[in-house]
Amino acid sequence: MTAKSFYMLAAAAVFVCALSARSQEAMGGREAIQLPEGDAKPIVQSACAACHSLGNITNSLGHSPAEWKTTVAMMLNVGAAVPADKVEMVTNYLIKNFPEKPAPQPVLIPGNVEVSFQEWKLPTPGTRPHDPLAAPDGTIWFTGHMANLLGHIDPKTGDIKEYRTDTPMSGPHGLVMDKQGNIWFTANFKAYIGKFEPATGKFTEYPLDPEARDPHTPLFDQKGTLWFTVQGANMVGELNPVTGEAKTETVQTPKSNPYGMVITTKGIPYFVEFGANKIASIDPDTMAIREYLLPNEKSRPRRVAITSDDVLYYSDYGRGYLGRFDTKTGKMTSEWPSPGGPQSRPYAITIVDGIVWYCEAGVKPNTLVRFDPATEKFQTWIIPAGGGVVRNMMHFPDGKLVLTESGENVVALVTVKNGGKMAMVAK
Repeated sequence: MTAKSFYMLAAAAVFVCALSARSQEAMGGREAIQLPEGDAKPIVQSACAACHSLGNITNSLGHSPAEWKTTVAMMLNVGAAVPADKVEMVTNYLIKNFPEKPAPQPVLIPGNVEVSFQEWKLPTPGTRPHDPLAAPDGTIWFTGHMANLLGHIDPKTGDIKEYRTDTPMSGPHGLVMDKQGNIWFTANFKAYIGKFEPATGKFTEYPLDPEARDPHTPLFDQKGTLWFTVQGANMVGELNPVTGEAKTETVQTPKSNPYGMVITTKGIPYFVEFGANKIASIDPDTMAIREYLLPNEKSRPRRVAITSDDVLYYSDYGRGYLGRFDTKTGKMTSEWPSPGGPQSRPYAITIVDGIVWYCEAGVKPNTLVRFDPATEKFQTWIIPAGGGVVRNMMHFPDGKLVLTESGENVVALVTVKNGGKMAMVAK
């Protein structure tokens, strides 16, 4: 299943809306989706079609047996009406009739940098870890998008704790930590910004305009203002953490899908438009949005990272490229084909001391990619647990990387070494 179709599937399960696949549209109407015969067919038709188009299943890339089990668990987490004694039957039906289809193979490029992976399987099936957070104390936080929770991992002990939000099916998505150690997150299914206080276990909700239905990526600027994107609603916003007042602004390009965001050294938010070939900035005083057109109309930037001198690197998910954008000139200055090719779907990205790290979500298994702008050379590694679409990543000050492997229900810590010594220590 593609990342886009899975996003639609997940969102539909929460909002209980009918989404039609393009293949269903014919002559101004809908063609009936015919599912294969089997004992679970009636349940799949009723439970799945109540929330989304059956085309999301029949037109998907299929799954391995393990992936179908995880996918079913995700759907159950957000309310799919499947009786407990029928879950195994439904899962086996999907495994039999919608097996995994061939996916692009990873391209391995050797180099002189060594990495090691430490991975944790999460305790709740179908958690769908979405975004990670590398905390100052060396521990890891993550959002459980489909399990309605925030999670915490102690890498030294392997201990994992889960904290469920007060509002059911909030869909925790992006997260960021404030200077006091509180965790702020976007409630992607419930149109609010949440705050969690680890010291007390208390959740606080800051409601948004109902039109801002799916807040996405949050980020604090230097003054303590929380900025965020709102993907499907085509908005960006700011929240005053002291007063709880939130403001939103609609992006001028329709269906631009505001996605990843960064803040420059001057406090200017920049975000990428996953639904268009554009990058945009926000005036922090007026919230005026300025858009910058990328040269290739097929570009679909999804995530973005920033250097210490305010140069942006973005993952061009649509074309399989890594791009560089200069905030001083407002132009894309360079781009490079990702090692995995046009269908590699670069996604999660971060920058450590000028070195660009990102993941290819379209190859199977997913890869971790290192790019050195000084030499323009790549190095790649297979992610041991498979990745299952790594949607976001972050790094610790010592250069270790944190990845969320959504489809595998795994969080990973990557230690970077070079000749037995730590390399690329963040400045």
